[in-house]
Amino acid sequence: MIAQSVADILTHHVKLSVEAIDRMYLNVYVPLLQAEQGIVRFFRDHRGQPLPSAALMSPMTRNFVAALERFVAQQQVAVVQFRKGQRKDEEMAERLSKFDKEEGVVFVGKAQEKTSVFRTERRRSPKTGAPYPWIVRSTAMVNHYYFYAVDRDFGPFFLKFCSYFPFNAKLCLNGHEYAKRQLARHGIAFEALDNGILSCASPARLQGVCDGFSAEKIDGFLRKWLRLLPHPFTGRDRKAGYRYDISILQAEFSLTQVLGRPAHGRLFFEQVIRKTLTWVVQSRCS
Repeated sequence: MIAQSVADILTHHVKLSVEAIDRMYLNVYVPLLQAEQGIVRFFRDHRGQPLPSAALMSPMTRNFVAALERFVAQQQVAVVQFRKGQRKDEEMAERLSKFDKEEGVVFVGKAQEKTSVFRTERRRSPKTGAPYPWIVRSTAMVNHYYFYAVDRDFGPFFLKFCSYFPFNAKLCLNGHEYAKRQLARHGIAFEALDNGILSCASPARLQGVCDGFSAEKIDGFLRKWLRLLPHPFTGRDRKAGYRYDISILQAEFSLTQVLGRPAHGRLFFEQVIRKTLTWVVQSRCS
């Protein structure tokens, strides 16, 4: 057998090569409500409360939780109280295998998690000595609601809401699941892996689909599900600029390279190991 380098194998024996965003974990938050001054403006200037305090947040939390519970009851969605250390993805995989709808909420998970919150601190005026409430940032253990769902265009995902003001959330999407849905939608034959694509009738179109996993499409996806799920802010709040925005908390990227035969895979890893050992020996010797 003619010795082949890693470069030779990748050049001559790769039958499918795709670059894609794999998993994205996104912050979902209202930018105007991430600092103490913004909280004060929300209650004092927007809602007309002369003395902003944490007491004004509690009714909003109760209303949001009540709306969440009504949604669960009306949609007849199972609720899972997550245990400490429980693997949430495994719970989703098991329930997803029995889910027979093209789109919808598979189940809702609940968990108490430590998060950043705002509370009221009592202060006194240095001039008059009169007490007054002051908004400060703190932390607390708060219930979070995980909406594990399936989207017809994006596939499985979860959207996690904090049940306490300012109701920050997290969104988790998978770029490979998005690609699979788009290929199926356009009638392009492919063979799927658990988290990837093994083969595709049109690699160029597959790469185009992966490249099209854009910020605009993700934003549109979020807006869609914010309309479908209970929303903690009123229409008046949203018209005044108190709308959710997105930022990237974590992004994972992948380069999938499928070799033509198993033998090429063994050669590839043998060459990688050989090069790595050679580099380690040379480094120690120098």
